[in-house]
Parts: sequence; structure tokens; C-alpha cells
Amino acid sequence: MNTADLGLPEEGREALPQKGGGGRRVGVPSTALFTDQYELTMLQAALKAGTAERRSVFEVFTRRLPEGRRYGVVAGTGRVLDAVENFRFDADVLGFLRERNILDEQTLKWLADYRFSGDVWGYPEGEVYFPGSPIMRVEGTFAECVVLETVILSILNHDSAIAAAASRMASAAGERPLIEMGARRTHELAAVAASRAAYLGGFTSTSDLAAGFRYGIPTVGTSAHAFTLLHDRERDAFQAQVDSMGRGTTLLVDTYDVAEAVRTAVEVAGPELGAVRIDSGDLLLVAHRVRQQLDELGATGTKIIVTSDLDEYAIASLAAAPVDAYGVGTQLVTGSGHPTCSMVYKLVARAEAGDATAPLVPVAKKSSGGKTSIGGRKWAARRLDEYGVAEAEVVGTGPVPDGLAERQLLVRLIKGGDVVAREPLDVVRDRHTAARANLPLSATQLSRGEPVIPTEYVNGRSGDRTGA
Repeated sequence: MNTADLGLPEEGREALPQKGGGGRRVGVPSTALFTDQYELTMLQAALKAGTAERRSVFEVFTRRLPEGRRYGVVAGTGRVLDAVENFRFDADVLGFLRERNILDEQTLKWLADYRFSGDVWGYPEGEVYFPGSPIMRVEGTFAECVVLETVILSILNHDSAIAAAASRMASAAGERPLIEMGARRTHELAAVAASRAAYLGGFTSTSDLAAGFRYGIPTVGTSAHAFTLLHDRERDAFQAQVDSMGRGTTLLVDTYDVAEAVRTAVEVAGPELGAVRIDSGDLLLVAHRVRQQLDELGATGTKIIVTSDLDEYAIASLAAAPVDAYGVGTQLVTGSGHPTCSMVYKLVARAEAGDATAPLVPVAKKSSGGKTSIGGRKWAARRLDEYGVAEAEVVGTGPVPDGLAERQLLVRLIKGGDVVAREPLDVVRDRHTAARANLPLSATQLSRGEPVIPTEYVNGRSGDRTGA
């Protein structure tokens, strides 16, 4: 691991070709079967009933944040846009559905020509959200919108959970860089999405080369304990690594005795040694001892990187330690205890008839147990106080009240089936930093608490407000 790849200052450093989220468009197979069967059986029944072409509005939202979280982070929007573009029922997919006798021929014929032609609105990726926020709104016919439910939810629920954990870790780390190292702790494809979400949430680099290739995230990595154990002596391992990667590399110093390893590392690489990595033990105590030893050996510019099952709480506990960067794996890619955001995709309005000019009517599920929803096509805006700090998330139907028109959150993502808002990942990352900075200071507290701002609902007919 070279310190140049950590986001640490170095004069004359060359920019990496994959700097900051440019990446490459990678061909992916059809996303059409990333769905639950009942979405297609609902489609078949609606086609038979003559209701499939009714204009409909679906919204993605969550009724509550994970316990203890003060805000959520919208992540995965760019991947949703890719998934909608690739939602195509090719011959193999149709053959599978036919062989399993899942759908009738009329429905299969309809799916063969499927192309989403509606509109999608949503919170810009990287924005924060709260309970009830209409994070994404999908508009079109019932048939073309209903089949997208599972793929949209699976992406947003996963990526937003990782981004929220990353955002909390980035707040705890302050200006110290964070390295995403969780690929071996999750599904190989989920790992790539997790790297993207982590970078959005404030991480600076990843160990996952697939994420670097696909999304342009800076990549890092040097050696593990196996490399030290391969050699007859720790000195031989360090020498081999320095010969290969240069004096600016990062040497792993806790395979045997930390103090002895640090001494050997400086003898081999000299005071120009880039960094040492500590992966076990009492990190707070060991970091102080290693810093003192490095300074005494003249390696005052050598950085200290710590890993070992870190989460936001462990990172915060090391705030006073002489640590220069953190590597995080398991806790990050599992959402630090909250691997999903519990987002749902609900029909909130539909036309009275199949005619394109038929008016929309609000619809909503009525049930007990906290699963009720609010009908109607919604807008959202964030009200600020006199200091420009967010004080409420306002969600409503009908006209937008005076004073909130310029604070609306939803933007158009897809128009008439065409993606119109694809963005570089660095733009999304910067947006999240700005959005988090506009929240009250208590948003970054790690202690348990309620959402940092309340959600207020505005009734479009009466203008009455209700809190939530």
C-alpha cells in the first residue's frame, strides 16, 4: 500500500488514470429477471383485466430510519438508471419464463417488446433523506412500472445502507482517509457496489480492483501477513516489498513483534518509509507506541494505517491517536449492523381509466402495524432556518407552498424512457459532503437518537401540516 494512493499529501504525485469515479461502462446482461415472480403475474392479470395501461405513480420511501441513525444517504441511483436501461426480455429470458409456465403467451409477447417509456424523478444521488422522503418516483403505465419494483429496491436498499455507514465513518474519521477493504466479506458483485457506495459516502480508495475498473475509484494494496510468512525472515519480506514497490510503500508490522518489525522496517526502507500498517491488538495503545518509535528512529514522515474490524465507533475512539488512515472491511459492507434501509415501492396514484388523459386519483394501503402509506403524487423540499441549516423535510401533494419552490429536492432522472441525469461519481460524492454539512451538527453524533430533522406532511387540499 503506497501512501500516494491513500489521499495523503505527496509533492509531484501523478494522478491515477482511474482518478475519482470516471470508470468504464461495463456491459452487463439483462436485468429483467432481477425481479420477484409476482410482479410478472400481476402484469399478466392486469393485461387480461384491461388495467395494465392505466397511468400510475409509484414512490420509493422508508417509513423509518435504522435504529439510532440520524439521516439516510441516497445511493445507487446511477446503478438504477443502468438497470432500467438493461431491463430487456431477450430470447433466453423469455424461454425460461415459457419453460417454467410462469406466464401465458400474451404476456410473453408483451414483454418481448418491453422498453420503459415513462419518467423517473428522484432525490439526486448523494443527497440525504428522512422517513417519508419520496426518494424516487416512477411514472408510466402500471405495466411498465410494476415490473421494476424489485430491481430498484434491491439496488437502493443495499447501496444506501452502505453509503450511510460510510458517511458515519467519514464523519468520525474527520480529515483522515478511509480505505474500503470489504470485498472478501460479501458477495463478489455486492462488493463492487459496496465500494461505489463507500466512495460516495466519503471513503477515499478501495482494495477491490473490479470497483476501480468499473467506477474509477482509486485503488490501493500491497501485502498481507501471508507475504511475511512466506519468507524465512521478516527482514527478507520487507526487503522484497521495498525492492518491488519502493520506499514509499506500506509495511505490515504486526505479524510477529510490532516493535521489532518497526525497527526492521525503518532499517530496510530508511526514514523515507511511506507507512506502517497495524492490523491487531489495542490499536490506541499500539499506535502511540509506534508513533513514538518511528519518531525516535528518524522516520517522522512515516504514516500509520490501522485496520482490524473497525466501525464508526472504533474510528471515533481513535480520534486522539496518531493514526493517519483507516482501513475498513466487514462493518462497512454489512452496513455497520444495518444492511438494508427498509425502503418500499408503493403505488400512490393511478388513473381512473386507461385513457392517457384520465385524471390521477390518490391510492394508499390501509393497515395496522405501521405499514400504512400516504396516497398522492408527492413533492419534497427541505426548509432551512435563518442560518441556512436544515430544520425540516417537507413532503406534500398539490401546490408547493410559497418559500419552498426553490428548495425542492426531486430532479428528473429519466424522461420518456431516456436517461437524462447520469453523473460522474465524484460529483455525487461532493454532493453528499455538502448535504451532510447543511444538517444540524447533531447529525454526526454517534449516540442513538431520532432523525436530525422532522418530516412534515402538507395536505395539498387544505395546506394543513402534520409532523412525523
